[in-house]
Amino acid sequence: MKKYDVHSFPKSDTYLERAHALIPAGAHTYSKGDDCFPEHGPHYLLRGKGCRVWDVDGNEFIDMGMGLTSAGLGHAYEPVVERVRQALELGVNYSLPHPMEAELAERIVGLYDGADMVKLGKHGSDATTGAVKLARAFTGRDMVAFCKDQPFFSTNDWFIGATACNAGIPESTRNLICSFGYNDLSSLEYLFTEHPGEIACVILQPMEFDEPQPDFLPGVRRLCDKYGALLIFDEVISGFRWHMKGAQHIFGVIPDFTCLGKTIANGFSVSALTGKKAYMELGGTRHRGPKVFLLSTTHGGEIHSLAAALATLEEMEKHRVQDHMKGIGEYFIQGFNKLAEQHGIRDFCFTRGWGCRPLVETRNAENKGDMAYRTLFMQEMIYRGVLIPQVAPSFGMKKADMDQVFEALDETFKCYAQALEAKDAKKFLDGRPIKAVFRKSNFEN
Repeated sequence: MKKYDVHSFPKSDTYLERAHALIPAGAHTYSKGDDCFPEHGPHYLLRGKGCRVWDVDGNEFIDMGMGLTSAGLGHAYEPVVERVRQALELGVNYSLPHPMEAELAERIVGLYDGADMVKLGKHGSDATTGAVKLARAFTGRDMVAFCKDQPFFSTNDWFIGATACNAGIPESTRNLICSFGYNDLSSLEYLFTEHPGEIACVILQPMEFDEPQPDFLPGVRRLCDKYGALLIFDEVISGFRWHMKGAQHIFGVIPDFTCLGKTIANGFSVSALTGKKAYMELGGTRHRGPKVFLLSTTHGGEIHSLAAALATLEEMEKHRVQDHMKGIGEYFIQGFNKLAEQHGIRDFCFTRGWGCRPLVETRNAENKGDMAYRTLFMQEMIYRGVLIPQVAPSFGMKKADMDQVFEALDETFKCYAQALEAKDAKKFLDGRPIKAVFRKSNFEN
């Protein structure tokens, strides 16, 4: 495997300075910003194919993040690309809907239990915010309870107001947000008793990395029913990754709303809010009550994105893509932890979770999560041709690709072990440590 070094990314560095002069944070997605990656590495990518990507300097990498988990089939997956090519011949957007809008809605309703109607958007935030709005309208309540152990639900005020980046969010909005712990039913019931008759909805991912305890998700459902709140499952990542019917199907709990996105169109911009008709119809135009202005976006019906979504769902069913994701992810978990054990760092650098969405843990000599050690891990993997901000197994990843990842890990773990022995990862960094997206100041880790 070719090894890159700090001098391998001159064009990326040039683009980065150009971008920062024009774009706040230098990127349109905070988690793609240069502060979330090692200082010396690729900052801009030109193309991708399968699980491989190439940066502006011509360097090749295995992309373990797969477009923030969105490219479930792989980059530039030909059957999807061909369907998009055909759709582009029809135009992109009209003054009236295209039949594919209803076709995609029918496909989703046919998959998800409890989904009677669908509203399409472009981003996961469209779907989650739409669900919150409908829940508030239906219940006549204002407060939102979200799972504090899961990092992100929306770019909108109702969630960002509860993060460290709450500048610009009115205090009145921040006061309408409360949080509970995953696998902690007592913390959720406490919120209901602390705010009687005020909580409109509860939102959480049915599973991120930690598996739900047997009674947790059913218990959340019961508490919502008991206290009159609506239940929202954010399946923007887990939908079509855990199962064609989402993680909710695996765990047997049906929410009032399901929010979908990411993998639904293999990287093309499509999201979906689904739910029961009694709630969704509030955003319609054929009922006699007050109209909820739900989602209305010029680009929600882009023809090529709808075609990509329909093609993606067909390919996933045809090839049992979720089974492959799970299998290749389990292969990664086993190989990663075996190598970490061999290098004597298994307690400090390891991976866990389900095969469809593993989590890499990077800890310091005191066995605490540490950004400097995370940066070192990412840096050394980048130098060995692996881009690994997160792990999102895809249909485009094969065992041969994972074997190359293991080669990179073998060398990376040698450096990680040295940093643990020195009790200082910063000594091994070619630049500053990465930073968390949600932080009060740009100058804090």
